[in-house]
Amino acid sequence: MGATKKLSEDMKQTAPTPERTTKKAKNIYQKLADAKAEIGAISKDSTNPFFKSKYFDINNLLAHVEPILYKHGLVCLQPIIEENVVTQIIDVNSEQIIDSVIPLTEERDPQKLGSQISYFRRYSLSSLLAIQAEDDDGNSAKPKPQQKPELKLGTEVFDKVNKYISEGGKLAEVEKKYTISETIKQILIVK
Repeated sequence: MGATKKLSEDMKQTAPTPERTTKKAKNIYQKLADAKAEIGAISKDSTNPFFKSKYFDINNLLAHVEPILYKHGLVCLQPIIEENVVTQIIDVNSEQIIDSVIPLTEERDPQKLGSQISYFRRYSLSSLLAIQAEDDDGNSAKPKPQQKPELKLGTEVFDKVNKYISEGGKLAEVEKKYTISETIKQILIVK
């Protein structure tokens, strides 16, 4: 009798309560939205020597996003299925899946194929999660802003700027045209 009473008490403690039954479980989209809010932007840590551009590699991308996905009950898999790189985000509770599929080219050189797979994995995962990062993994379509020339001590330009400042000109106006070190600023201000 004592065991039956104990079992009955245990069942009462685990029986659904109004809070448990009315609280709706999060779906995969809500979990993904919560995870994405934590992921934020990822800094680029690798350099493409051919294009002289920066990117984040797949290992660092996974190291950054996987712990956050796990925290929200999501797992990322990237199998190769029927000559496609498949990126899947799976809700471990509901088994719902969000995926992205990129077909591989007919490359037969193992090294080039490996590079292609890494590239597709990185881009499909960053696209699926809408990772914030500038796409400069090639010839960037955006022109680079013009660098201002540096104002150097002992040059003809420095002498002109020095005269301009001594006649009441504003340093802020000079800074619009030239990059000025703190040392040169001090020299110009003191005179």
